[in-house]
Amino acid sequence: MVHKVEIDNRKLMIRAVADSFRKLHPREEMRNPVMFLTLVGAILTTLYSLHSLFNAVISIWLWFTVLFANFAEALAEGRGKAQADSLKRTRSELTARLFKNGTETIIAASNLRKGDVVVCETGNVIPCDGEVIEGVASVDESAVTGESAPVIRESGGDRSAVTGGTKVISDRIVIQVTSNPGDTFLDRIILLIEGAKRQKTPNEIALSIVLSGLSIIFLLAVASLKFFADYSGAVAKQDLSGIVTVPVLVALLVCLIPTTIGGLLSAIGIAGMDRVMQHNVLAMSGKAVEAAGDVNTLLLDKTGTITLGSRQAVAFLPASGVTEGEIADAAQLSSLADETPEGRSIVVLAKEKYRLRGRDVAAHHAKFIPFSAYTKMSGVDIEGRQLRKGATDAIVAFVKEQGGRIPSEVTELSDKVSRTGGTP
Repeated sequence: MVHKVEIDNRKLMIRAVADSFRKLHPREEMRNPVMFLTLVGAILTTLYSLHSLFNAVISIWLWFTVLFANFAEALAEGRGKAQADSLKRTRSELTARLFKNGTETIIAASNLRKGDVVVCETGNVIPCDGEVIEGVASVDESAVTGESAPVIRESGGDRSAVTGGTKVISDRIVIQVTSNPGDTFLDRIILLIEGAKRQKTPNEIALSIVLSGLSIIFLLAVASLKFFADYSGAVAKQDLSGIVTVPVLVALLVCLIPTTIGGLLSAIGIAGMDRVMQHNVLAMSGKAVEAAGDVNTLLLDKTGTITLGSRQAVAFLPASGVTEGEIADAAQLSSLADETPEGRSIVVLAKEKYRLRGRDVAAHHAKFIPFSAYTKMSGVDIEGRQLRKGATDAIVAFVKEQGGRIPSEVTELSDKVSRTGGTP
């Protein structure tokens, strides 16, 4: 998986136009025999175009054909280059909160070195690869792993490694940098994108041989027409030199040879790689894309790569003696300080289903408790009530600490939701 980045189509088109002229070099065109013949024909007709408007029009169309084929290939190649450039720009724009001698300093992420210590809080993008040396936080790693659900990263143990470009969802962590510039995960992704080559597939090689063979046959046929025309004109005592001209023969040849297929063949292969890249997948070669076309069944080792990790609240399940409206009210109040997607979805569900909106909590001197990866809870203390929302085990532990008890009906509801694949 790679970072999903925005590509400026206007700049991409400008670069493709410039590259289409650069590709006019014979060494570039010889990789495609069909277009090389068209280029030679365009050069020949240009020499004759000085004396005839008709020849000039033919010359213009031939140059347009060559440039269009080059443009199609350059445009397909340019998307991969733009992807790498955009990632480089994203990396260069990242800033970091360097923690040194007890003070924090904002610096460019590219200036970080191995051993530096940085601080990241809720909403911050982790600027580098590193190890968490203090704190615990929920981290969105979907940009680099494809796993859409946030994961917990904490100091000590085997869950301390973090990757540059991922985002802190909650809490505060202190990270020690473990990679120098050029050695980070994001740098390796950029190298992979830049190193992805369009290797010719077996089908493309076979088709290229067929197209080249047809082009040679048509070339010999068209080249012989001039001699037949001269002979026929001499026998009939007519001058055909003004009719069967070199520009006309070149135009005929270009019409006969498979110019369209030859011109777009390479662009089609590159476009296949680009199409999967638009879906956030890196294809290392056109051969891999073609092989993927033969796949009927795809087995994944985890569902996180194809599911939405931002879990959304769908229902409130009350225990005996509690109405849905009451539990919705409590759930919404205890989720107001939760900035995670799950917390926000609870607030929205209560608004849409029970019309709970415009809560005036300031007058009640409410004390909000933000969601934390430490406690796995969020909540509010209001009007003598302690309202908490969070993971089942965390809520059970909290209630018992306050001297309360959990009815068996509540744990049964929680277990039922878990068994059906939901998150209580």
